[in-house]
Amino acid sequence: MTDKQPQNWAGDIAVIGAGIVGLATAREILLRKPDTRLIVLEQESEIATHQTGHNSGVIHAGIYYKPGTLKAKLCVAGGAELTAYCDQKEIPYQRCGKMIVATDQSELLRLEELQRRATANGVQGVELVSQDELQEREPHVNGIRALWSPNTGIVDYGLVARSYANDVKSSGGEIRVDHGVVALKRGGGQTQLVCTSGATIQAQFVIACAGIYSDRVARLSRSSRYPIIAPFRGDYFILNPRRRGLIKSNIYPVPDPAFPFLGVHFTPRMNGDVWLGPNAVLAFSRTGYRFRDINPRDMKALFTNPGFLKFARRNWRTGFDEMARDLSKKRFLASLQRYVPELTAEDLLPGPSGVRAQALTETGEMVDDFVIDRGDGILHVRNAPSPAATSSLQIGRFIVNALAEARPEFASPS
Repeated sequence: MTDKQPQNWAGDIAVIGAGIVGLATAREILLRKPDTRLIVLEQESEIATHQTGHNSGVIHAGIYYKPGTLKAKLCVAGGAELTAYCDQKEIPYQRCGKMIVATDQSELLRLEELQRRATANGVQGVELVSQDELQEREPHVNGIRALWSPNTGIVDYGLVARSYANDVKSSGGEIRVDHGVVALKRGGGQTQLVCTSGATIQAQFVIACAGIYSDRVARLSRSSRYPIIAPFRGDYFILNPRRRGLIKSNIYPVPDPAFPFLGVHFTPRMNGDVWLGPNAVLAFSRTGYRFRDINPRDMKALFTNPGFLKFARRNWRTGFDEMARDLSKKRFLASLQRYVPELTAEDLLPGPSGVRAQALTETGEMVDDFVIDRGDGILHVRNAPSPAATSSLQIGRFIVNALAEARPEFASPS
């Protein structure tokens, strides 16, 4: 996994990206056809560096997603499969549940719609609870009604990804870090990949799970320009450890369809921390985990793209509000106090950040579902947002099923 030498390689399948989706896909390939000569290429010096390593760690139940979408189908089945996998591998997780809290009358119809979606998606145990029931379960949380999801959980997805990586290696696959892909060339039934390490990789088939760089890798193979990726940073505070008793479960807002992002929430972590946030501000670099991180190439590509400019024109006011909250702890605190009024500024400690790969269409619409492009000898995962980590084993299976359309030997034995 740590081979950093410019050593060439030739084989059956190359997977680009050692995030949780790429690793789950590689694992599924080797489960179906163990003699596959497979390599996973990762541009960073460690696996699971970006979205996998910076997410909130929630095992989603499948409540929010429109029935019939890939998100809905793969999340519900994926969450069950993920927890079974964690049991098998002795990876710790907790079913701490989730309260989706309505704080005013205008949110009640949307809350009921979420319950209908959850039922349509096959989510088990979800129930509407009254204000009194909410207060009994979460005494410090303000709300007039809530939707309770008992099977929502938390896990360390870094541990999960490393376990997938061990599965890949134990099945004969190879993982190379410091091997970013900078060129792709198809010919003679093979794809040649040129890596930042200096190595040249030859593969009969390529699966690109490049996350925040998915559009750039797609363009290397002359795939469609859209969807493009716009990076949005989410900043968190950490609840002062002395105040962890303020919440018992995940506390989430009722999503507002007028706004492109979910809003702040309260997320318990496996180490006992509670994350508060995130906001959603445009990142000035695709790996811009700090406000001061700026990549001129990333910004030029974004601000000259018609799809992003259309998105920005429609959502500039929300963007301004999110930026103001990012720069003002007082504003951030006020958004959290809507749900937990007892919070004070001293309860908010500096926390981590993550960058979300938001896919946008040519007309500036946010792409909400998983998207896979099929080309000559290559599959591109163009959009795999949350709940991709929860759904990772199911997404890996879905991708390999798509591979099997071109390569029948990878068809599922079941």
